[in-house]
Amino acid sequence: MNIAQAVVDYNDTGSQEQVFKLTSSELSPGGRMPRKYTADGQGKKKDLSPPLEWYGVPEGTKSLALVMEDPDAPDPNDPIVPWTHWVLVNIPPTLKGLPENFSTKDAGEDSEYSMIKEGYNDWKVPGYRGPNPPVGDHRYEFTLYALDDLINIGNKATKEKLLEAMEGHILGVAELACHYSKEKFTTGRDSYMPVGAPDHSGPGFPDVTKFPRRGNKTHPVYKMP
Repeated sequence: MNIAQAVVDYNDTGSQEQVFKLTSSELSPGGRMPRKYTADGQGKKKDLSPPLEWYGVPEGTKSLALVMEDPDAPDPNDPIVPWTHWVLVNIPPTLKGLPENFSTKDAGEDSEYSMIKEGYNDWKVPGYRGPNPPVGDHRYEFTLYALDDLINIGNKATKEKLLEAMEGHILGVAELACHYSKEKFTTGRDSYMPVGAPDHSGPGFPDVTKFPRRGNKTHPVYKMP
């Protein structure tokens, strides 16, 4: 089953007794993402990954994979390409969810999370990075894939490598979407700037003329002074 067909098939499951579903105790479908899961933060809590739960995992599933992305980057009125915030590969199907602020760095060899590989986001760093939209109200989509095999894509897992490796191995797809926009822009790092770039003040977003096309993916380029 390819990715597009899997989404269609598993979004039309009225006759199934148990639907493959992704939920969160902290995220309401279509609701606003709490600030503690974003780059803006809430008190001392900032850039925490939200807790996730799932059920109805299809029979025959050998591993799960998770992708979180922003399909509205950099501007909802003129989106260019989805921006990847989180990638997880080889999640054991025996797990029922992930805790808040999850990281494989905290998982020991005997942990139930030890098999999980944390992929690289579009900031070119592994792990979760929360929403930091440069302008407008952005959607954030969590997609959980049930696969009939483990995924082997090397030490530097990315969304692009994962999507290619999953072709023909998808048993089901579960989705959860919410949204986030800044209440006000304050001095700080704009979204979609690579690590090491100087701070910038919002609103505003990177100059789209500096977004070179690389196959089906677009990456921002920032020229250091």
